[in-house]
Amino acid sequence: MSHPAAQPKRAVVLVSGGMDSAVTLALARERGFACHALSVRYGQRHDAELDAAAELARTLGAVEHKTVVVDLRSIGGSALTADIQVPEHDPGEALDTGIPVTYVPARNTIMLSIALGWAEVLGADDLFCGVNAVDYSGYPDCRPEFIAAFQSLARLATKAGVEGHGFHVHAPLIAMSKADIAREGARLGIDFARTVSCYQADAQGRACGRCDACRLRADGFAAAGLPDPTRYA
Repeated sequence: MSHPAAQPKRAVVLVSGGMDSAVTLALARERGFACHALSVRYGQRHDAELDAAAELARTLGAVEHKTVVVDLRSIGGSALTADIQVPEHDPGEALDTGIPVTYVPARNTIMLSIALGWAEVLGADDLFCGVNAVDYSGYPDCRPEFIAAFQSLARLATKAGVEGHGFHVHAPLIAMSKADIAREGARLGIDFARTVSCYQADAQGRACGRCDACRLRADGFAAAGLPDPTRYA
């Protein structure tokens, strides 16, 4: 007598439209998860990354893609959600140290909380996010300590957690350099030209080439020895 095939485990994957979240989604799929992709329209400067997120979810095999709206522009406090200039740097110029003005207060906490809520509804125990603690802009919510703390919170603060579901927050890129991420994406066959990382991309998703996100991305491709497929304005 044949037995029905086991259903793949479900996971909620945060997908921003950038290269890190694209690799994270592809890795979750490679690990056999049925991926429910989640993007957040939080008042960021442009919609191009959200358009990219929808396309990535489709082309990388997500079961479904949902965009949730949270108005972080109403509280501001960041160059991405308020009328504060995004820092720009010339090629070869060192990036600023410390936490830059592009840090969005509590953004990853809010996004993971929404992902956690959806995971609980879906009956999923796994969350994936593309945070990175090596080549990043100094954001405090991209560190391993934050991921570990949020995982503990997830198990304490939910009905599913109280009833014994052991939530896992996966951050597969946390210890990778941008060069590592570029190489991993190449291995996975990701078309990075379809991703948008720039803080101030135009309506077509073309990058400025001067903000911290553009600089980190370009340096990553160069260090990996890979051609930079980024579309620049």
